[in-house]
Amino acid sequence: MSDPQPESATQQSRTPEQRPSRLVVLAGPTAVGKGTVAAAVREQHPDVWISVSATTRKPRPGEEDGVHYHFVTEAEFDRMVESGDMLEWAVVHKVARYGTPRGPVDEALAAGRPALLEIDLQGARQVRQTMPEALQVFLKPPSWEELVRRLVGRGTENEEERERRLATAREELAAEPEFDVTIVNHEVHDAADDLVTLMMADPQVRP
Repeated sequence: MSDPQPESATQQSRTPEQRPSRLVVLAGPTAVGKGTVAAAVREQHPDVWISVSATTRKPRPGEEDGVHYHFVTEAEFDRMVESGDMLEWAVVHKVARYGTPRGPVDEALAAGRPALLEIDLQGARQVRQTMPEALQVFLKPPSWEELVRRLVGRGTENEEERERRLATAREELAAEPEFDVTIVNHEVHDAADDLVTLMMADPQVRP
């Protein structure tokens, strides 16, 4: 485990086109802010390709199909799994299924773009098996109390759902040692900058 380090002068002197493409997996406990950090990366670094997951859950207020998620039916999700179109997929919080369509990931890497998967712990473990060269990054809250505050504060779940998610979060936090690097999400833009630094580094050099 290590914190992200700044690029060396040699790494900084390379253009993105000269670097081999790197696949980075961002995972962490529920409500830690994975989606918010990924959105900050998208806004500040449009050269970074970010996967859009497919899910069987219903959209939350303000979410757009194809932007935040691909919202699909159970039958469509089944078809994608059976045809091998999913790089990874899992049932999350014992309610809905989430997965990463494989084709766009392969296309982004083939085009030489740094690629980011913002996924759950189960998905990260699957990618570790199928694409072991991917850099696995764990996004961690500053404290357990802050994680609870963020989950309650967003107001998108009822009390039963919050308790279920907090139970899942305890299990997810225990998985931190499985990851290559930990980023503590004190502030969204700082976490996004740390993540992009890792993405732009030479993939042959592990942190």
